[in-house]
Amino acid sequence: MTIRPILTAPDPRLKAVSTGVDKVDDEIRRLIDDMADSMYEADGIGLAAIQIGVPKRVIVMDLDQKSGNRNPRAYVNPKIVWASDEVATFEEGCLSVPEIWEDVDRPARIKCEYLDRDGKLQTLEADGLLATCLQHEMDHLEGVLFIDHISKLKRSMAMRKLQKAKRLKETG
Repeated sequence: MTIRPILTAPDPRLKAVSTGVDKVDDEIRRLIDDMADSMYEADGIGLAAIQIGVPKRVIVMDLDQKSGNRNPRAYVNPKIVWASDEVATFEEGCLSVPEIWEDVDRPARIKCEYLDRDGKLQTLEADGLLATCLQHEMDHLEGVLFIDHISKLKRSMAMRKLQKAKRLKETG
């Protein structure tokens, strides 16, 4: 297991649409393990493979890790098969958009199909934080960042803040 660097906006690779996984094999399981290690190292609760530069439809999440427990879950080729008309608003952040937090509206409940780390087809009904996180990470697979869901003004302010932080980090 390897901790891999997480790409940050405006890295153009984050805008790539990820390709499907043909088979969940040892290589994909190694990727899942590396993603989980990278997510924990960055103190995140979710990570899409594209965020470490791998354009494959793979997500890892662990909503329990904030409470000190580890319960990582892998979602390979996830697909929303149903979404509620009801909307929920959560303040979202992202490891690829550090230090930026904004309210985002998304469907309150979803039904999702995916392959688990053993390659078995699973169906999951989710609401609350789980539904929001799944949708957030699945957006990454389409090259969409959470700031793409906010107003143009807020997005440009967020990008300026990110670029300023990058310059400060580079100059020390």
